[in-house]
Amino acid sequence: MRVDVFTIFPDLVETYCSASLLGRGRDRGLVELRVHDIRAAAGDARRSVDDSPFGGGPGMVLMCEPLFAAVEAADADGDLPRPLLLLSPGGRRFDQAVARELASSPGFSLLCGRYEGVDQRVSDHLVDGELSVGDVVLAGGEAAALVVIEAVLRLVPGVLGNLDSPLEESFAAGLLEYPQYTRPAEFRGWGVPDVLLSGDHGAVERWRRAQALRRTLEERPDLIEARGGLSAEEVALLSAAGCGRLLADHGYHG
Repeated sequence: MRVDVFTIFPDLVETYCSASLLGRGRDRGLVELRVHDIRAAAGDARRSVDDSPFGGGPGMVLMCEPLFAAVEAADADGDLPRPLLLLSPGGRRFDQAVARELASSPGFSLLCGRYEGVDQRVSDHLVDGELSVGDVVLAGGEAAALVVIEAVLRLVPGVLGNLDSPLEESFAAGLLEYPQYTRPAEFRGWGVPDVLLSGDHGAVERWRRAQALRRTLEERPDLIEARGGLSAEEVALLSAAGCGRLLADHGYHG
């Protein structure tokens, strides 16, 4: 998979994406990441990329000229991976479903905004769409771009060492992940659930499933609603796990 990133802070993106699993994925040739410095496409000696907005107002806006020039230079051979997505608070909400969608493509490109945003003509005529990582205001799109890159590239086969890991993580099946424990089996009087030490793989799987459902119903009931609610089998599983009160609080009867 190839990912291109347009930013005024290329070192920031490169440093993060050269470490940990992203760095290993690049080293193995599973991921190609190209980072483009928008300032390199600026047309003046000061490498200016921003200006004050027409009509007045606080802050600065990224100009359309260097942004168009940077993208067009990178796409000189017509091979820039699409879609080209602007990181913006008003964009499509990024979630695990969008991550899977992008991971199934040959590649994509990200444009990092900065300051008060970008010239509207960039949104209208340069990018293919916009992405938002949440209802928060950031100083720029770089942090958001790194969220998108990591969430997507870890789904590329081979990037994660364990092929089953993406299948059991939070949001993989519309649920939060079940609790995890490791050694020691007891720490400061807090023990690991007995079922995890039992060696009964079927019981462990049932416990994990029940705990994923319980945790999601407690902390993110909106995810349960998005799945169409709990099935009769799931209600029975939670009821057997002692979650009758939780079920009743959410309108289910075990």
